[in-house]
Amino acid sequence: MMLSAFDIFKIGIGPSSSHTVGPMRAALMFVRSLEAQELLARAARVQVELFGSLGATGRGHATDQGVLLGLMGEAPDTVDPARAAAQVAGVRRDKRLPLLGTHAIEFDPQRDIAFLGERSMPEHPNAMRVAAFDAAGALLREAHYFSVGGGFVVEGGAEAPATSVHAVALPFPFGTGDELMAHAAAQQRSIASLVLANECAWRPEAEVRAGLLRIWQVMQDCVERGFGIDNAQAAEPLPGALHMRRRAPELHRSLSAGGAGADPLAAMDWVNAFAMAVNEENAAGGRVVTAPTNGAAGVVPAVLHYYVKFVPGASEAGVIDFLLTAAAIGMLYKTNASISGAEVGCQGEVGVACSMAAGALAAAQGGTPRQVENAAEIGMEHNLGLTCDPVGGLVQIPCVERNAMGAVKAINAARMALRGDGSHYVSLDTVIRTMKQTGEDMKSTYKETSLGGLAVNVVEC
Repeated sequence: MMLSAFDIFKIGIGPSSSHTVGPMRAALMFVRSLEAQELLARAARVQVELFGSLGATGRGHATDQGVLLGLMGEAPDTVDPARAAAQVAGVRRDKRLPLLGTHAIEFDPQRDIAFLGERSMPEHPNAMRVAAFDAAGALLREAHYFSVGGGFVVEGGAEAPATSVHAVALPFPFGTGDELMAHAAAQQRSIASLVLANECAWRPEAEVRAGLLRIWQVMQDCVERGFGIDNAQAAEPLPGALHMRRRAPELHRSLSAGGAGADPLAAMDWVNAFAMAVNEENAAGGRVVTAPTNGAAGVVPAVLHYYVKFVPGASEAGVIDFLLTAAAIGMLYKTNASISGAEVGCQGEVGVACSMAAGALAAAQGGTPRQVENAAEIGMEHNLGLTCDPVGGLVQIPCVERNAMGAVKAINAARMALRGDGSHYVSLDTVIRTMKQTGEDMKSTYKETSLGGLAVNVVEC
């Protein structure tokens, strides 16, 4: 069963795909199941338990807000970020929650959402249990969900329907990088064209292209909001106890006014600005594209903006090729390793995003499939072992700057690969396998628990 490009690039809201988007989807799935089983009208109480990483850092990642929005019937790709805070505040104030927006029950978030970070489930560190009871206290339904990264949700050990609708015969199925390279060599086609052909097995080509351009538009809108364009909130500190000020608006103003002068590395400043704009907007709960996760949402858009702004001959066709190629690389990591910081550390988030962006930029600039694979491999090889240690459980330090660093690294990886002939010693499959093994060996304190690294040392300073 193959993934689609639209599984890798999903529209959602910040600050976290695994801790906000995934729990929101899980909560929405639960109330929809109550409705389908004709249990919704009988529900008088809903209880949510958050385990492992969701429990440990869920407050900083707005997991409880995501759960509340999902229970109210909101979906990550359609919820209005501007209204979300007021909706959540209303529930906290009134202690009333409209399930699916229609059936109101008594609900006290402090009582009915439990953060159990000290308890884990063996299936995955991002686990949650949702249970509904009738007025007499009898259990109507309970379910366990696992937020496995990038907004993907697994229910009770089986893929949720929303992530397993792609069981169709594809012209070029691939599960490894070697298989993808074999298709490219046999067909004498680019990776982007192979992925496009696969996507057309599920939907018309015009719909695929329009969907990818919508993804690109959301990325552009996110950067503009992060720059403070028609967004008054960009002048406010980011939410949370750190009270971090946004830096992207000031950097954008300086660069737009020619503040970099004749600096030959001014393009790097723009890449930094693009990446930080996205991740500051993500930290504020704005709309982003999981690419492949929210915590790493700034890398791919920053490199794609770099392509459009600084690469001669950049075109809409190049943008589509970029996204299709990036999606193919993301599929390989999702299938053979992980894109969850709670499972393998930040190498699975910013590291994967760097790999995706590096390969995609090489493709958009006319690189051969082997050069694309080389760029993607370089992008991950030099992110191996990258830990996930968000200070205060917030997707701010080191996440915002880390996206900028990942974007610059991706551009350099693409340039290195394009200067070669595509031959390289370490294959993409090898580096993916190594990343997975490294994640398995990594201590849990460095996997999105905020129990190690900067998350504890910054507080001590």
